[in-house]
Amino acid sequence: MDIKTLNLIIFVTAYLLIVLFTKKRTFISIVAAILLILTGCLSFQEALFSINWNVLGIFVGMLFVADIFMESKVPAYLAEVIIDRSKNVSWAILFICILSGVISAFLENVATVIIIAPIALSMAKKLNFNPVKMMIAIAISSNLQGAATLVGDPPSMLLGGFAKMNFAHFFFYQGKPSIFFAVELGAVVSFAVLYLIFRNRKEKPLFLPLEKVRSWVPTVILGVLILLLALTSFVDLEFSYMAGILCMMFALVSLIYKRLIVKESIINNFKFFDWDTSVFLVAIFVLVGSLQVNGWIDIISSKISGIIGANVLLGFILIILFSIIFSAFIDNVPFLAAMLPVAIGISANLNINPTLFLFALLIGASLGGNITPIGASANIVACGLLKKEGYNVSFREFACIGLPFTIAATLAASIFVWFIWS
Repeated sequence: MDIKTLNLIIFVTAYLLIVLFTKKRTFISIVAAILLILTGCLSFQEALFSINWNVLGIFVGMLFVADIFMESKVPAYLAEVIIDRSKNVSWAILFICILSGVISAFLENVATVIIIAPIALSMAKKLNFNPVKMMIAIAISSNLQGAATLVGDPPSMLLGGFAKMNFAHFFFYQGKPSIFFAVELGAVVSFAVLYLIFRNRKEKPLFLPLEKVRSWVPTVILGVLILLLALTSFVDLEFSYMAGILCMMFALVSLIYKRLIVKESIINNFKFFDWDTSVFLVAIFVLVGSLQVNGWIDIISSKISGIIGANVLLGFILIILFSIIFSAFIDNVPFLAAMLPVAIGISANLNINPTLFLFALLIGASLGGNITPIGASANIVACGLLKKEGYNVSFREFACIGLPFTIAATLAASIFVWFIWS
């Protein structure tokens, strides 16, 4: 068997196993990456070069900064202020969803759900109502806004790495409004869907005792990091190293602050760090890199281009639909990592700006996960928290909120991207 065929067999087998055994995804991807190297499909040097260390640095660094931001109790304090100042439960829930989205644009989605969930569940207990719909709304709002900025979620980081887009490029790119504005338009339209779902909750929210803020310093650290990430666009034009280094430096600053200023142990920050996703990202980079090295990306791109023909709109719609369907049931990180180079290849074959298809991929992959309880990590966490409270969430129950939300947000964001970038 030739190396090229063996490479494809290992890749496809790994992806099928990741879909079937989600909890073992990291182990499966590591074994597959090692097999690629041992069988000669990819040299060790090629494997190292296929890893986007800049993206990895952003992901790891932001997790540590997010940790101390969560521990500062500032997000919980803001959530409780919103609840106490809302005129009824309906608007309290909607404002909590907006806050979830705002936080999620700068912090990983799972962290956002963990920050907001206790406050939301507390309100549900005091008012004696079922929190399932509210928790679903919080999770899908987080997933939507995670696509708005470079640091919001791993798919955005992957897009930035492949397209050499820095933090500022998510707002304006090549002189045009970028993905941030598409996501925000989607958020406005999908907010109307959430309003229709919760509009009948007219009871007054009970007063919640305000969470005591431990320190505003982590908020300042996060704010300064975001500002500096925006400024890197004027220095690291190719988005090759600076953002990752900056995030890792601020992770170190965060840990030093906690150890020397707050005088608390940082062992738990490492103990509960998301090592699983970090290692998974490394292995996925290697798997996708093997396809590029062995020419499979070009072959797949050519085949899809043949199906699309010269109809760019058809290609745009198919990419979004394909992304939504797959991301509703499988992890959007490996899917997006595999499809980004394919989208660039299709664009080259059609001789068009690749940004159109890249944004289509990000929209579909980020929003498709909102349809099912297993489509995104934030959904799984939200359902897990509900299960601890004695509530089981069915696929149907989740889809009743997630599907209309996804349709509304996707249509609005896609129309925006098409008219700006087609």
